[in-house]
Amino acid sequence: MENLRGAGLMTLAMLGFAFEDMFIKLMADAMATWQIIFVLGTGGAFVFAVLTLMKRQPLFTRAYLSAPVMLRNLGELIGTLGFVTAIALTPISQASAILQATPLAVTLGAALFLHEPVGWRRWSAILVGFAGVMLVIRPGTEGFDIRSLFAVQGVVGLAIRDLATRKVPKETSSFQLSFLAFLMLIPAAFILSQFSDQAWVAPTPKIWGLFVGVVGLGVAAYYAIVAAMRIGEVSFVTPFRYSRMIFALVVGFVVFDERPDALMLAGAAVIVGSGIYTIWRERKHRPAA
Repeated sequence: MENLRGAGLMTLAMLGFAFEDMFIKLMADAMATWQIIFVLGTGGAFVFAVLTLMKRQPLFTRAYLSAPVMLRNLGELIGTLGFVTAIALTPISQASAILQATPLAVTLGAALFLHEPVGWRRWSAILVGFAGVMLVIRPGTEGFDIRSLFAVQGVVGLAIRDLATRKVPKETSSFQLSFLAFLMLIPAAFILSQFSDQAWVAPTPKIWGLFVGVVGLGVAAYYAIVAAMRIGEVSFVTPFRYSRMIFALVVGFVVFDERPDALMLAGAAVIVGSGIYTIWRERKHRPAA
């Protein structure tokens, strides 16, 4: 029963993230990417600052200067800049399909840099999954859009973030890490603005509504993921992360009139299938270890 509740919460979290992506893309029609990132950083930092203080935890600690925390922030920065830019400039279904390769990149990084054991089956799944990414991106063909590489940047950054999180000191809470990660987006947005010819745009009431939706859904989805992981078994609940792909396809089709072709859908299916297989193999391997 707990596993089913956890799976339901994880699915709701992915639905929330899909709508959050939709709001970001709608905001991109009215303002520059750097301004969206500034809005996300400001709103997210405020919300998690309040939550951190409510938990009677300090907003700033010396633990933030540890190498894992600094590396995690760098990964969060690279990942967020890449994925938000990809959402703004490319079809939401394509960007979401590429994002599904993040667990495969985490497994690859864990094997290469954390020396975690990975058997030939999972190595094969990783290679097949990245082949699926190539089907989505299609480098060297007429269908190739260089802007899709921003989504690849997002995968690399988020994989760095997840790997670094494993080494973060236990005394640093998830709320503190989230506050710091969003806070880092604010100066990054100002740096990006220096390389953009798009000026600051005064938000309209519609944009303010989208902004509230982005921050509210992001925080709610975050809570749902935490609850899902605590209620159900991680190996059972985690595959339901891939429901985000289904929601992204629906949102792209209904809201943005996107029509993914057969090759992109095949690539997305390969990525998702490889990721689920990798999780299944890891579930079998851990009890044996």
